[in-house]
Amino acid sequence: MRLKGKKVLITGGGGGLGTLICQRLIKLQAHVTVIDRAESLSFDADLIRGDLSTADGIADVIRQVDPHHWDVLINLAGLQYFGPFERQSPDHLVSTYMVNLVAPALLAQSIGHGMRWRGDGCIVNVGSVFGSINFAHFATYSSSKAGLRGLSQALRREYAGSGVKVVYIAPRAVRTPLNTAQVMEFAKRTHMNMDDPEYVARRIIRAIMRRSPEVYIGFPESLFVRINAIAPRLVDMALAKNDRRASELFAE
Repeated sequence: MRLKGKKVLITGGGGGLGTLICQRLIKLQAHVTVIDRAESLSFDADLIRGDLSTADGIADVIRQVDPHHWDVLINLAGLQYFGPFERQSPDHLVSTYMVNLVAPALLAQSIGHGMRWRGDGCIVNVGSVFGSINFAHFATYSSSKAGLRGLSQALRREYAGSGVKVVYIAPRAVRTPLNTAQVMEFAKRTHMNMDDPEYVARRIIRAIMRRSPEVYIGFPESLFVRINAIAPRLVDMALAKNDRRASELFAE
């Protein structure tokens, strides 16, 4: 898929990884529009300021994007909580599902209609390996990304033969400001693999251009995804030691 001249709508494009992706899209001569809470962007693209963490905020964004035609939708924006599930505030729990799952679903519903009518388009959902290997202490992040993966698979089947492609991309941990100090300490103690955002941005652009159905970034995590699908008890045992280390981190 050539991106030159394509109208691309991306959520969370003002963040660290989002900026790198947008810069690459612009270099490929795509017309980029960013949905973000930022007041301005560090690159030349249109900006729709919006809050995807509430139903009203999502509805306002959809009112702004619905009249236009889009060739590519990239659902990148995400929220993460790391810690004991019972300590996550109800407001943050709801916001996590709104940003990570509800907003992507509503945007895909709104924009996918036009794509189907034209017989062409690409919906790109950026999930996480955590959505296939559901980690302790990342309960809402993992489960919301698991939902995003399920949404992608269902829409791919629903749009089969329509010309609309659905791409699901699952990076492993990425070195971005999304990671709190506790996440970084956990990564250090458990020797968690973390990728450079430049590398992940390149892989995401490649997946979009190839319209790859599913892409998992990182090894051995991509292998664990397959093992977890058929033998989750093995993954339970493999992760048990790191789960204890995380529990110790929150007991300090």
